[in-house]
Amino acid sequence: MGCELNLQDINFRTRNSEYTPSRFHGVVMRMREPRCTALIFRTGKIICTGARNETEASLGARKFARILQKLGYPVKFVDFKLQNIVATVDLRFPIRLENLNQMHGQFSSYEPELFPGLIYRMVNPRMVLLIFVNGKIVFTGAKARKDIMECLEKIYPTLLSF
Repeated sequence: MGCELNLQDINFRTRNSEYTPSRFHGVVMRMREPRCTALIFRTGKIICTGARNETEASLGARKFARILQKLGYPVKFVDFKLQNIVATVDLRFPIRLENLNQMHGQFSSYEPELFPGLIYRMVNPRMVLLIFVNGKIVFTGAKARKDIMECLEKIYPTLLSF
């Protein structure tokens, strides 16, 4: 936002916000449309989470900036960037995770006693996949939508063989 913020003041003057400095050093503010949550810090940085797509994330961040502007802060909306995109897909076929882990041990870790999914760290594009027996995958760490599509295209033939 390009300015210092008084979190106590923001919490008192807004609805749908909570500030518990002993638990978390930022104001948590929620919005219904687009449905997202902002973590607002004293330094003026805002993290916008929970948006369904890139457009909603940008719109949500702009609306949070506008709320702060209406409270009288000299807010400038600068340096917006997507940091982490999370996506899910259902391949609709089961995957043998034990075999996948044996063949791709350098990229994966699978410990069913600790977590039911296989954690697959893809190098290019740099992303982490959570692969489950039922064929569902969670992609995390993407910077753009094309990275997720590229990752799925690369991993699909491998998963098909298991």
